[in-house]
Amino acid sequence: MSYNFEDIKVLVVDDMKSMLELTGAILKTLGFKEVHTTHRSDEAYNLVCSTNPDIIVTDWLMEPIDGLELVRKIRNSKKVPNPYVPVIMMSGFSAQARVERSRDIGVTEFLVKPFTAKDLYTRIAHVIEKPRQFVEADGFFGPDRRRKKSNNYQGPRRRDDDEYTMRPAQVISKTDKDAKDILKKLSDEAKNI
Repeated sequence: MSYNFEDIKVLVVDDMKSMLELTGAILKTLGFKEVHTTHRSDEAYNLVCSTNPDIIVTDWLMEPIDGLELVRKIRNSKKVPNPYVPVIMMSGFSAQARVERSRDIGVTEFLVKPFTAKDLYTRIAHVIEKPRQFVEADGFFGPDRRRKKSNNYQGPRRRDDDEYTMRPAQVISKTDKDAKDILKKLSDEAKNI
């Protein structure tokens, strides 16, 4: 399925200017008209606040703040207009522990470098077609980390080693509405092809 991305704002953050330019060019080729870019990770947070992007694509390893810290700030700041914004994390390191760590910070999708235009498109399509509810739990706010649906779950603890002192994840009702509004906007754009 092909989407119309003309009205979708994207912010790309990567301290490697060549990668930043390449990612921006791919997004423009895919049809995004409003692509904001910065190679300064310390400037990215201010751009999130001022441009209110619909999608963020950020690198992990950057200075002076890395992509994980940026996502942490986006998810937890009162100044960010949309803390539910989908975030695609780019990294040249694809070890499962890194993917899980980014997921546990609040990243929506993970994209391994080097990637193709199709790989980036697939992550964006996944954000549109398979949205996840946002949850708030002790020490976490972000997209639900569980992707697999299981009918076998029978209680408040999902894993045997979960402690009883942890409160169950709570689905945020405002989150549902905000996330649905964003996804409806993306979905409406897709229908305008």
